[in-house]
Amino acid sequence: MFGANLTTFHPVVFILLGIPGLEHYHTWLSILFCLMYITALLGNGALILVLHERTLHESMYVFLSMLAGTDILLSTITEPKALAIFWFRDGEITFDACIIQMFFIHVAFVAESGILLAMAFDHYVAICTPLRYTAVLTLMAIGKMTLAIWGRSIGTIFPIIFLLKRLPYCQTSMIPHSYCEHIGVARLACADITVNIWYGFLVLMASVLVVVALIGISYTLILQAVFRLPSQDAQHKALNTCGSHIGVILLFFIPSFFTFLTHCFGKNIPHHAHILLANLYVLVPPMLNPIIYGAKTKQIRDSMAHMLSTGRKS
Repeated sequence: MFGANLTTFHPVVFILLGIPGLEHYHTWLSILFCLMYITALLGNGALILVLHERTLHESMYVFLSMLAGTDILLSTITEPKALAIFWFRDGEITFDACIIQMFFIHVAFVAESGILLAMAFDHYVAICTPLRYTAVLTLMAIGKMTLAIWGRSIGTIFPIIFLLKRLPYCQTSMIPHSYCEHIGVARLACADITVNIWYGFLVLMASVLVVVALIGISYTLILQAVFRLPSQDAQHKALNTCGSHIGVILLFFIPSFFTFLTHCFGKNIPHHAHILLANLYVLVPPMLNPIIYGAKTKQIRDSMAHMLSTGRKS
């Protein structure tokens, strides 16, 4: 009877605490996060506009447009609520809203790993079998890859909704975070969450380690093909084409591995460091990705310059 009074299957609200331990810095962090969020929105929005020009309809630019859209989704589903916590102390979030936020955060993460893998495949075909590029990456093939990316993402994360809804939750509804994520919510349950932990671990392995291995194989084959090219100019051009993508891959996966390792082995790392890293993880890649591609890709730079000059004339 006593245990029954302490649990509820569907809490009305959770309370997000922001970054516990850094409350005195919330105002300064909010200014930094707000500037980064605005930069991410403007950069990725401009990138999508540029990529929708008629001259940039190759598969690579379709995937890059998807990456920019996913970055907007990832930062938008997390940062407005985080800023509301920092500015207005508005940490309340309903149970269903928390589940929805968690769902889209994890879907965006898994989708982004799939998009990066698709871009690696695009580079592989373009460099290793250039004569077959248009035959392999047809509109139908791109459409199927897009469906596979989002189908895998939604299908992988959807069971987490039921894994969380099946749990009985304690009266404690404080989440020491600025947004809802799977294990953070599961830890509020008054029940065994072993299934949640193992499922989250398997999702991480499938979305990170497997994808990293496949990307590594793609770039091994790409480098073999590049160093067989007859001239150094051709080699430099091929490597420059891949440079921006490699930068974005490192920007996405290195924080993932670091976060995973600190959760597993970083027992002495302060909790607020984990939360701060998690916030930067949903802001830094979305902010830097359009800058990296804009700086490294001549076609994007030229299209941006053309769009700006056309806007001034009109």
